[in-house]
Amino acid sequence: MSIIIKTPAEIEKMRVSGRLAADVLDMIAPYVVAGVTTNYLNDLCHNYIVDVQDAIPSPLNYRGFPKSICTSINHQVCHGIPSEKKLKSGDIINIDITVLKDGYHGDTSMMFCVGDVAPHAQRLCKITQEALFLGIEQIKAGATLGDIGEAIQLHAEGNRYSVVRNFCGHGIGKDFHEEPQVLHYGNAGEGLVLEAGMIITVEPMINLGKYATKSLGDGWTEVTKDHSLSAQYEHTVLVTETGYEILTLRQSER
Repeated sequence: MSIIIKTPAEIEKMRVSGRLAADVLDMIAPYVVAGVTTNYLNDLCHNYIVDVQDAIPSPLNYRGFPKSICTSINHQVCHGIPSEKKLKSGDIINIDITVLKDGYHGDTSMMFCVGDVAPHAQRLCKITQEALFLGIEQIKAGATLGDIGEAIQLHAEGNRYSVVRNFCGHGIGKDFHEEPQVLHYGNAGEGLVLEAGMIITVEPMINLGKYATKSLGDGWTEVTKDHSLSAQYEHTVLVTETGYEILTLRQSER
């Protein structure tokens, strides 16, 4: 396993790409309403990243992915492909943004509630976001990946939800996906020991039902096998000697 410790100059570039990715989510929020297509949201994000931020949408053509963002609705777990499908009141949708600026990637995602969303769906989103931050709060030099996973798993399962097993967070930097893999379940004290200068994503996918998922025929979209709702939040995080720095923190979270 080859873990890349970022230099101060690289960390500064990652701060820029992280901030840009966060800004895209703040920009798109007012447009996530009933009646719009996910293609429309994709085009807005693409144009903002390219024309306003002078950056590159990392997902576009990544291993053949055809769009600039991922849009995963209701029982879609991750990697949903934007289409002409219109959002409707009651939907929950994850929008996943990754921006490449000056050779470095910033990766983040969040849930949006469209119109009148049922309380159980709102609660799933709330608990998932809480699980993300509980995982992040474990991060510091000397902590382990298992510390992150256990904190997320305990919160999710304590609220009678399940943690998706076959997708995880990852290292990030010059490459969209680097080592290590960051599992969202596990045991405290186990796994890789974190070092200052590492940059990882934490991105738990939490299901209302069982954790099993399956891939659709498009080769990208992952859905829950039992058709239950799924939610995800993601941040790119720098490991420091005493804790962490969230590089993709949005204005609404400050």
